[in-house]
Amino acid sequence: MVTDLVSLAIIALIAFACPILCRLIPNKAVPETVLLLAAGALCGPHVLNIVQVTDAMALLSDLGLAFLFLLAGYEISPKNLTGAEGKRGAATWAVTFAVAAVVVAAWPSFSLFSVDGMAVAIALTTTALGTLLPILQERKLMDTRIGSEILAYGTWGELLPVLAMTLLLSTRAKWETILILMAFVAIALLTAAVPKRAERLGGWVYRFVVENANTNSQMLVRTLNLMLIGLTAISALFDLDIVLGAFAAGFIMRYLIPDGDPTLEMKHSAMAYGFFIPLFFVVSGAKIDVTAIAANPGLLLMFIGLLLFVRALPIFISLSLGKTSCDMTVPERLTVAFYCTTALPIIVAVTTVAVGAGAMGQATASVLVAAGGITVFIMPLLASLTAHSVNADLGSALREIREHPRAVGHILAEHRRRERELHRQLKERLRAAGLRHSDVFDLTERCPGGVCPVPEAEDDGR
Repeated sequence: MVTDLVSLAIIALIAFACPILCRLIPNKAVPETVLLLAAGALCGPHVLNIVQVTDAMALLSDLGLAFLFLLAGYEISPKNLTGAEGKRGAATWAVTFAVAAVVVAAWPSFSLFSVDGMAVAIALTTTALGTLLPILQERKLMDTRIGSEILAYGTWGELLPVLAMTLLLSTRAKWETILILMAFVAIALLTAAVPKRAERLGGWVYRFVVENANTNSQMLVRTLNLMLIGLTAISALFDLDIVLGAFAAGFIMRYLIPDGDPTLEMKHSAMAYGFFIPLFFVVSGAKIDVTAIAANPGLLLMFIGLLLFVRALPIFISLSLGKTSCDMTVPERLTVAFYCTTALPIIVAVTTVAVGAGAMGQATASVLVAAGGITVFIMPLLASLTAHSVNADLGSALREIREHPRAVGHILAEHRRRERELHRQLKERLRAAGLRHSDVFDLTERCPGGVCPVPEAEDDGR
């Protein structure tokens, strides 16, 4: 008990300090998640040994993972699955999985037909949409064209690896796994149907829940927690990964409140991001064996390189060939591809399954998790750099560098200055038009020749 409380207090201190440290870093270049992982690795049993990964901490960490995938599932809209962008995202994931299978089959350290090899193949195809959402929201990308492409590819990059984990990492016969999965889906559908039926009937229990949504009972929050924990518990009873139950809970939550509920979302986000999700990342970091990473840096770099090859490259090609996306510039396509190569939670999940099955050593799992953590830092950083080059003449800069390679520093500084000037012009014109920059600015808009067009303000009838 004392050990758990001390570990929990240190984790709470880390969770408190990391946002402050992020704010002190220029341009918020390091996401909070990276600092949480790094702090967990530093304080974990492999370094300072002041945070212990006990059964109690592991349970709380699993709840954090569940909350992360609940919110990811809730953010997925049907158009991200069924629209033209969604279909492209699904087809691209299939290509990435095929490429990952070939890569693992050619990798001497793993066998494609064993749990460890299949875990690596799945890890190479994932997009950490739940981890990306706060970054996209902070950078005001959610309602932009680039944001919609990231959601389309990222949705399938999170959903399909979860299903692949369920089907391919199970030690049962495939027909047994499919039957159990069908039974789970039936329970999930029943879980979604009961509240809808209660809403139509308007019975006493439904009225009580609605009337006490914002009292001390907090019945809506308790109902959602019951659904989340209930489905994750059923996943565990069926020997399925709890990620599946959490993802299903997120889908059901979106089905029940398709138009959203800001109050409920705020309360649940407060629970998730205020306690459980930071704890998950710190505990995940504490499991990382830093000495194993130092002993095998080649695997770390190779895995990150393979993520770019297996995940980012097919997405870039898909965007280049898509009818609705081929008009995007190279920097825009690179921005989407880099964001969608951010990976971590699924890597944690698949390596945990592989280690639990005795198919993968903890040292290898530590390296892969560390590589996933690095992508949370480096991929959004690369995406930010390519995004900022959208309104600058990147092609001109590259030509100048090729012609005058010794002046690369001066050339980049000049183009960065030019980019800032274009953004300044746009902001001034928006301000003159009575519009806010965040209302209309989209990375797909250009300022050709240094002239920034401004959308006309809507006529308010005056």
